Amino acid sequence: MGSANSAAQPWLKSYQAEVPQQINPTAFSSIVAVLENSCKNYADRPAFENRGVKLSYRDLDRRSMQFAAFLRNRLGLVPGDRVALMMPNVLQYPIAMFGVLRAGCVVVNTNPLYSARELKHQLTDSGAKAIVVFETVAHTLSDVIDETPIKHVITTCLGDQLGFAKGLITNLVVKYKLKLVPPYNLPNAIGFNTALAQGSGDRVPDTEIGPDDLAFLQYTGGTTGVSKGAMLTHQNIVANMEQGSAWMNVGFKPGEETIITALPLYHIFALTVNCMIFMRIGALNVLVTDPRNMKEFVQLLATTPFSAFTGVNTLFNGLMNTEGFSEINFKALKLTVGGGAAVQRAVADRWQSITGVTLVEGYGLTEASPSCSMNRVDAPKYTGAIGLPLPSTEFDIRDDDGKSVAPGESGELCVRGPQVMKGYWQRPEETAKTITLDGWLLTGDVARMDEQGYFYIVDRKKDMILVSGFNVYPNEIEDVVAMMSGVLEVAAVGVPDDKTGEAVKVVVVAKDSSLTAEMIKAHCRENMTAYKQPKIIEFRKELPKTNVGKILRRELR
Repeated sequence: MGSANSAAQPWLKSYQAEVPQQINPTAFSSIVAVLENSCKNYADRPAFENRGVKLSYRDLDRRSMQFAAFLRNRLGLVPGDRVALMMPNVLQYPIAMFGVLRAGCVVVNTNPLYSARELKHQLTDSGAKAIVVFETVAHTLSDVIDETPIKHVITTCLGDQLGFAKGLITNLVVKYKLKLVPPYNLPNAIGFNTALAQGSGDRVPDTEIGPDDLAFLQYTGGTTGVSKGAMLTHQNIVANMEQGSAWMNVGFKPGEETIITALPLYHIFALTVNCMIFMRIGALNVLVTDPRNMKEFVQLLATTPFSAFTGVNTLFNGLMNTEGFSEINFKALKLTVGGGAAVQRAVADRWQSITGVTLVEGYGLTEASPSCSMNRVDAPKYTGAIGLPLPSTEFDIRDDDGKSVAPGESGELCVRGPQVMKGYWQRPEETAKTITLDGWLLTGDVARMDEQGYFYIVDRKKDMILVSGFNVYPNEIEDVVAMMSGVLEVAAVGVPDDKTGEAVKVVVVAKDSSLTAEMIKAHCRENMTAYKQPKIIEFRKELPKTNVGKILRRELR
């Protein structure tokens, strides 16, 4: 296992004997090497499934290579070029993602629910030359593409990898019956299946992909509100795969496991824990495109024997309140992991009573690929701790002067390990504020350690709001609301919410008496994805401030 403050020793020796303290972060030279190893060893096993259609490791190998050949030979991309992926959990995602990596390019994961403003920022900041975009959100790209560096567009729709007949019917229903594809204007776009066909038979130019090469630009607010690209290398992800695999040794049998992937693969949690770690052992990832359709989700779970499940508090809670969930046979379930946001004790206890499996919570952040710590997977019950550091991971809790504190005392949680990012894309000053010269990642989270070496989060980054596991930064919300001419001042804070953990509340000082809450909400709907939009709007005559004029968000909370 990893190490913490020296006082953390000794830990529970039985578990320490089972889990190595160190992993080899260069066990594989790259993510591509892991993929090719799994495709060779588990060629005929299913790798991904969506809407009843399975993609074998052999299929994944062939189709991702076709996509890589298309990018290099037809589009002329070169290693290091950035390619954005803007789609939900569908079979096209792993094909495209692994294809981009095999081409030596860098994946820029992009939330398909982004507003035009958010999308423009990410594409411009990353310098992405190409994008794979889901047709239902292609209109958002159409609105801003001329203001971005994007040169190549590949469009895809729900049925593209479901086989000819099923795929055709699915796409027709989505487009014409459900009318889920708003008009868009991307005249030079090429279809995803056409791209694969054009790459078929082509050889991908020899590309040496090393541990230090960039694999992902994973956008996050970091410790401030400006969305920045965390530079995650192949070694960062490989190390986190090795760390997670060593920790989650609960009798998983290579080539025989199934994990439910309802969290979006464009989010770092599902990307590494579900897709990468379970791909490494030849497991099947069952992709859930729309987990908000709880009735359909429960029907899927009832007919799919699964051994692992990951989620966030809101997902667990929603499922348990859906008819039929408690009747599911959970005999095959070995592991449930909660992350992205704090799991509520009542939710964890109820999950264990229904499934018979402990809901295990961990801790991570985008800048660490993401996993840093985890509770014992054989823990008898939920404890509220974020667990112990993963192998090859060091934790330190420091006071405001940067000195380590004693067990039981609170301070900033600092993390060091091979999974920590290279830095923020083209932001050396922000990188210097976040990663020390000796490699410590300053998380901004306040934590404490008990006498056994278990860690607990006491408070989060002071201003960050956590909505259903997604980071929402007040600065961004305030910038958007302040765009309105009728707003004099605005502050955004998080407030408790039964469904999403926290919800966004904005407090506004208006300079136009005709300004209404609905006008603000409408403006936010146009400029922000749904989870960032304020749920509560309050008007005040003035905002509480410090003597130098800084708004006191803590008083508003």
